[in-house]
Amino acid sequence: FHNRANGPNRPVTLMEPNLDKMSQKTQADEVGGEKIMAGSKKVFIKTYGCQMNVYDSERMGDALQPYGYSETRNIDEADLIVLNTCHIREKAAEKVYSELGRVRQIKVARRAEGKSTGVVIAGCVAQAEGQEIIARAPVVDLVIGPQNYHRMPELIFRAKSEARQIVATDFPDDDKFQFLPARPKRAKTTSAFLTVQEGCDKFCTFCVVPYTRGMEFSRPVATILAEARQLIDSGIVELTLLGQNVNAYHGTGPQGNSWSLADLINELAGFEGLQRLRYTTSHPRDMSDDLIAVHRDQPKLMPYLHLPFQAGSDRILAAMNRKHSAGDYIELIGRIRAARPDLALSTDIIVGFPGESEEEFQATLDLVETVGFAQAYSFKYSPRPGTPAANIDDQVAEEVKSQRLQTLQALLNAQQKSFNIGCIGTVMPVLFDRIGRKSGQIIGRSPYLQPVHIEADSALLGRIIPVEITAAGPNSLSGVLKTGAVIKADNVIKAA
Repeated sequence: FHNRANGPNRPVTLMEPNLDKMSQKTQADEVGGEKIMAGSKKVFIKTYGCQMNVYDSERMGDALQPYGYSETRNIDEADLIVLNTCHIREKAAEKVYSELGRVRQIKVARRAEGKSTGVVIAGCVAQAEGQEIIARAPVVDLVIGPQNYHRMPELIFRAKSEARQIVATDFPDDDKFQFLPARPKRAKTTSAFLTVQEGCDKFCTFCVVPYTRGMEFSRPVATILAEARQLIDSGIVELTLLGQNVNAYHGTGPQGNSWSLADLINELAGFEGLQRLRYTTSHPRDMSDDLIAVHRDQPKLMPYLHLPFQAGSDRILAAMNRKHSAGDYIELIGRIRAARPDLALSTDIIVGFPGESEEEFQATLDLVETVGFAQAYSFKYSPRPGTPAANIDDQVAEEVKSQRLQTLQALLNAQQKSFNIGCIGTVMPVLFDRIGRKSGQIIGRSPYLQPVHIEADSALLGRIIPVEITAAGPNSLSGVLKTGAVIKADNVIKAA
């Protein structure tokens, strides 16, 4: 790829709502007259941020595979480098530009060897920054937003053949999922992410998601079920359903009616071979009665829920446009726990939102004490360009935010440690999925997503095995195989 950012070969912003879909053959294809054999080129994909970006990166790799690209973990040998970015955290864009400095050195070194290297910036930073990336980083060939990555193979070819940089950050009318190939089997993989919903209509004043991912979109039920079946047939036993606001899911069902997330979970739970279901991330306002009932009635749905509350002060929650109060959240948690008493909670919390007083921060600590969390993700507020909160004058001093975060995290860490210690002596069904660092050690995940270490044969990888928990650390558990115990189809352990 050769970038010429000036003169007649200036960057092009693509606004076509629907490029012609290119044929996708698994062994070889012909793009623009150029014959490409499978696996003849290497692509390096680096993923930043959330689980949906992990899913998106996998699907980018799937989309590129029919056009001769196989994935590599060695960036120095890559014919194509893709940075799939996240725009949630502070200085997200600057981190990307810093990484591009290294990418530029690789591109120059490979050019000296007579090799070309394409560079793609994808994800939410791409969507937010657009042309600014091209202006600041001439090394980039393609800037592509989250709603356009199904077009990546063609756009890469166009950037190369037309010797120009391309920006594709529009929101096309076509459903990108319809253009993606089937999910391939991935070696030694037992769990998978499955996007069912994208975007958000809530417009929290601190959040960029509505601007980078767009308004809420729910995939049709039939396409989700088909993708799930492909994954299960390839050996997946655990599915995590993804969405920026996943419990707002309202996809079109086979009869043209609207399905809720509860409907979808119940349908997927009937698939033979699927043993575990999860979903993330949710909003308290969309935690419907039928979804709470699924937590009570569906044993394949793991007893773990990530439900952000963000702040404990009602005034701050209103300023965030969360559309619920602290009392609403506490009442909701009571109803969920009544339905599923063994359910553990995770959450997101922001400290130092503009105008937050010490009393309002204390309200956040009080809510944490009241509810109790097994895990949590906590952050200092950082202004995101283009969001309403970034324009509020009453910004909290950085040193105050840091102190509040330290105080909050001490409380959250104590709760997590207490929850882990409480697991000692229990027997848990653990899905083992990887080799441990120590010889003879394997690692799996409990129903509560805790890493669990045991000494056992690697032949157990990919299986759900009863484990008696014997020790707990801050972030993980250790145990021994529970001999004689078996796990029934409904995830209930039956003693010998």
